[in-house]
Amino acid sequence: MVESRLGKLAPDTLERLIFPHLGAARPEVRVGPRVGADCAIVRLGAGRVMAVTTDPFSLVPAWGLEMSARCSCHLLASDLWTSGIPPAYASLGFLLSPGFDDAELGIYWKAMSAEWEALGVAVVAGHTGRHAGCESTVIGLGTLIGVGDEGRALTAAMAGPGDVVIVTKGCAIEATAVAAWAFPGRLALDAAGLARARALVDQVSVVSDCRAALRVGVGEHGVTSLHDATEGGVLGGLLELAHASGLDLRVEQQRIPLSAEARAACEAFGGIDPYWTLSQGTLIVTARPARAATVLESLAQEGITGARVGEMVPGSGKLWLTSSDGAVRVIAEPTPDPYWAAYERSVREAWA
Repeated sequence: MVESRLGKLAPDTLERLIFPHLGAARPEVRVGPRVGADCAIVRLGAGRVMAVTTDPFSLVPAWGLEMSARCSCHLLASDLWTSGIPPAYASLGFLLSPGFDDAELGIYWKAMSAEWEALGVAVVAGHTGRHAGCESTVIGLGTLIGVGDEGRALTAAMAGPGDVVIVTKGCAIEATAVAAWAFPGRLALDAAGLARARALVDQVSVVSDCRAALRVGVGEHGVTSLHDATEGGVLGGLLELAHASGLDLRVEQQRIPLSAEARAACEAFGGIDPYWTLSQGTLIVTARPARAATVLESLAQEGITGARVGEMVPGSGKLWLTSSDGAVRVIAEPTPDPYWAAYERSVREAWA
């Protein structure tokens, strides 16, 4: 048997196995499954649309039940908010191991419910059960739905040549937060640096980033697309945006924020590349050139750092990455995220 890579399927695998077989074709589906799309957009009529996203939720042992539950909510809500439509309804399925007891479920579920309430989301359906063979940190799957005006909905197709590319917060946000809680002694950081790295767990979300950017306006008035850089990191997210928009992105790598904490965490993980690794919490924004400064100001008002890293240009879905020495590399396919193998090793070897 051929060993499959961990994490998301590669784009060519999705194109070969999944995307040709999507059930019935329905004309109201404006945006369906595709590389780089965080959400589906379905027309409801009368100028209204439904945004839909699905993702797993998990229990990260180092974070504990409550923190893991909150982050799982924000993983889903972050994707939904990139559509420009606020989330409203959730359908959740728990596939629990036999050893996940009622007390643990009660703590996780109450924390999740409290976070859904804070996000304005009602849980409307789901499934909960214990099943043999479900011994994993991934304990379920959720679908989040929002309904809003079609004129406010964003898709990658709205981005155009000349649009400015903005990245919030920096690289390896979630990977850093996991490392700082799971094996803090391995990070080459002083006490203040470790505290900053641990605090990143509260930034494993782009909900606030999206809200701040969307205040400026959409389309010609400001933001043309939003994309959540999760698995595959910032460079993977930029490449996904290129694929989804059908344009090329020209980006200067040295402009992408990279904190000392992220460097230390990725080194502790065995020297994984911080630009290509798990960065839930980083938002990629494209904006009309005349409105880019206003987007950055709106982010700053919420205490969110943002950096102008490049622009969109005519092309066919590639990332043109300029390094600090001026060399330009053309990237057409993503690098597999090194996080999953590194995390699996950390668990297997019981790093502390």
